Amino acid sequence: MPYGENKIVRVIKGRRPRVVVIGGGTGLPVILNALKKQNAEITAIVTVSDDGGSSGSIRNFINVVPPGDIRNVLVSLSDLPREEKNIFQYRFDSSDAFFSGHAIGNLIIAALNEMHGNIFDAVQSLSKMMRVDGHVFPASNESLTLNAEFIDGTTESGETEITSKDKRIKRVWVTDTDSDDKPEAVLPVLAAIMQADAVVLGPGSLFTSILPNLMISNLGEAVRETDAEVIYICNIMTQRGETDHFSDAEHVEVINNHLGGHYINTALVNGAKIDMSKFHPEDYDEYLEPVRNDFKGLRAQDCRVITDDFIDQRHGLVFHDGEKVAKEIINLAFEAMSRKRMKEDNG
Repeated sequence: MPYGENKIVRVIKGRRPRVVVIGGGTGLPVILNALKKQNAEITAIVTVSDDGGSSGSIRNFINVVPPGDIRNVLVSLSDLPREEKNIFQYRFDSSDAFFSGHAIGNLIIAALNEMHGNIFDAVQSLSKMMRVDGHVFPASNESLTLNAEFIDGTTESGETEITSKDKRIKRVWVTDTDSDDKPEAVLPVLAAIMQADAVVLGPGSLFTSILPNLMISNLGEAVRETDAEVIYICNIMTQRGETDHFSDAEHVEVINNHLGGHYINTALVNGAKIDMSKFHPEDYDEYLEPVRNDFKGLRAQDCRVITDDFIDQRHGLVFHDGEKVAKEIINLAFEAMSRKRMKEDNG
């Protein structure tokens, strides 16, 4: 049923549903694009602890948070013509030692960071230039380093180093890359979470895209305290070096353990069979196998489960079906809006 025909929509008037999406990686823009079509008021809170690829290289050359995830999110919410967005996304294939492999957008973000003196203001300025429908907030105004402790008691720092160890991760935390200061999110990030109707975690790498945000102490506290529906979009496939052989319940358990309680209200999990004959692991070997369903394990964590055929499998790759996921998120956001309105009416 289109959300404009939903009964809850006719009861609640005056504003669009406020949806905050927290994460990073390639799955995030898919969901943001779909939510934009659902006319949600979107805030994307983006991971700033990536240290690989063009982002990592720029981070090493220039004192700036990794720009890659921010760049992709800006494009997904931008109302610019496709040609202009393609220019922003263009990646140099020059043999030049510095420009080779860099996306133009990453360089623009780095330049604006230098001009404004901080990444938050830089992204807000670029959001205006790119006609972004919504808000894009870096999770922190400072570059962060991801740290991990493995089951065997050893530790490692840096996203690339952590995932390359191919060990079971016990817990992660973040530190300020350039100082001993405690990592914090800026006030607009916290306000967006507290005012949201739905706070969405994922899809994305569990330990390297989702948890780094929640380990920023005041951001994690906001997720624990918000009245919003906290939704986890479970990955469709497990990921090498992070979630080998995980079930959906184990994904949720890891997040809840890091948050210190049962804070995931609803999990969106794929229930459809994946045609593995179309899947080419030799090209994308970080994906090992479909995430197992464990509905009993999810319910034991006080987590409502919504399961459907959430996959969009093209060219041998497995993506989330953004439209289906977005509609579920919007329905949950409207339910939360209704609860808030009833609470206000009852004094």
